[in-house]
Amino acid sequence: MSVHAPEMPIEVNSETGVWTTDALPMLYVPRHFFVNNHMAIEEEMGPERYAEILYKAGYKSAWHWCEKEAECHGLSGDAVFEHYMKRLSQRGWGLFSIENLDIAAGTARVRLDHSAFVYQYGKVDRMVDYMFTGWFAGAVDQIAESQGLAVRTVARQTQSGAQTGCDYGLFEVSPI
Repeated sequence: MSVHAPEMPIEVNSETGVWTTDALPMLYVPRHFFVNNHMAIEEEMGPERYAEILYKAGYKSAWHWCEKEAECHGLSGDAVFEHYMKRLSQRGWGLFSIENLDIAAGTARVRLDHSAFVYQYGKVDRMVDYMFTGWFAGAVDQIAESQGLAVRTVARQTQSGAQTGCDYGLFEVSPI
């Protein structure tokens, strides 16, 4: 196993204890803590309702993140989405790779290997990484708007590594 140190600065404010990366406040928690909380909420409200809530929150968060990161690093267009997938991969959510991206058309296809959710859930014959879905539409829409494009998108997960016969997750972004 190779060791790869993330290429992102982490600063800890000595007075407040707040962690920041690229000027955005961050939290650092063990994967099991986060996923166990996710599973508990899912158990109470059901995965369908929880997925709806997470989609909206994730969309808004991705929009904000892409806007701030583009500004911080002087990025635009596809480079913002590529940077987003790189940072998500560096933060332990899984390894995200772009199979297709066309901001002007409002389309993207993202593959997810080594999902943090699949590691915790195991093979449960359903999609468990739905938390990420809104992230992709929010990112594409923010980038499109920053380029003056009117396209708006929706994202959906088409498979998960938690399903029998699937080794990775797939997410599709398409125009509304």
